[in-house]
Amino acid sequence: MFSFTITSNDGYARTGIFLSSHGEVKTPCFMPVATAASVKLLTSEEVKSLGFDAIILNAYHLYLRPGLEIIKNSGGIHKFMNWNGLAITDSGGYQMFSLPNSRIDENGITLKSPESGTEHYFTPEKMIEIEQQIGADIIMCLDYCPKIWDNVDEIKASVYRTIAWAKRCSSAYFQKTQQLWGIIQGGTDINLRKMCLENLENIDFPGYGIGGLSIGEPWEMALEVINSLCRMIPTEKVVYLMGVGMPDQIVECVDAGIDFFDCAMPTRIARNGTTLSWSGKFNIKAAWCKNQQLPLDAECDCFVCRTYTRAYIRHLFNAKEMLGMRLNSYHNLYFIGQLMEKIRQNIKRGTFQKFKKEFLEKYKRKEQYAE
Repeated sequence: MFSFTITSNDGYARTGIFLSSHGEVKTPCFMPVATAASVKLLTSEEVKSLGFDAIILNAYHLYLRPGLEIIKNSGGIHKFMNWNGLAITDSGGYQMFSLPNSRIDENGITLKSPESGTEHYFTPEKMIEIEQQIGADIIMCLDYCPKIWDNVDEIKASVYRTIAWAKRCSSAYFQKTQQLWGIIQGGTDINLRKMCLENLENIDFPGYGIGGLSIGEPWEMALEVINSLCRMIPTEKVVYLMGVGMPDQIVECVDAGIDFFDCAMPTRIARNGTTLSWSGKFNIKAAWCKNQQLPLDAECDCFVCRTYTRAYIRHLFNAKEMLGMRLNSYHNLYFIGQLMEKIRQNIKRGTFQKFKKEFLEKYKRKEQYAE
């Protein structure tokens, strides 16, 4: 039912095909974040049409709302949201980092609902039960994501608990129509990361998430960890970088050997007015856009760029019309989808290093879009 095949390499960058019962995913791939069974402001059909074959959902939030019974009665998460592609559920470990008033002990995590304020306690076994009932193709072990990137004691504790919980998750996992992946913690300490991986390899997961990054550490340190781990993880295993996915980061991490990405940032910043383009990102709400009869990106052929102007989309934001957020979200995801396709094409051609250099030079320069 599941398979992962590497089809080409260019240095450490690689393309592949991940197969599941919901079709194939071409890697490297980016997974839009559908936390509560929705990529905000877009339909499942639109997300698929933008070139995405996989999404990530959050088991904790789905457990709270709509609840497991409704999802099960709908025939599982794919039918519930009409998603005809790969679905991954994150276990809720990141909510330990992101939600206030969360608590952790040796046996599990206590999380407070942001809506109702009620507390819920999750053991590794409970989270596996929840993820299996939701019915995603890939489910993640419950891990402990530290709250402070340079707190050595907390990072050590996160590694030991992540390892212990991974063993318990593996023992509780029985639904073989799903695949269970482990998560590697260890902060920016390469030795802790190595120890975590070695212990997880004793369980022999078919895929690994690299967790606990993009939580405040310098990017250069994160990239060093990513490069080191990609050399340690067996080449036949899927490597999934969790929560990192801005365009320049994607290109740099593909070069390290990452196969899967997820990140809420492209759509989150879109709703706040930040537009991605091949010449870098810019704020569509800026005054210099007010009379620009130009597409968001002259190099983009998405529906939005073929149809609407910067002036119009800026007006929508200023008028607080939700259509502005929707159009910008559509464009940003289209941009990411096209970026992933160009990455895959250049790896296959053996021209990825050239593409990487040219892309980063153009994307990172402080180009002025002023009139």
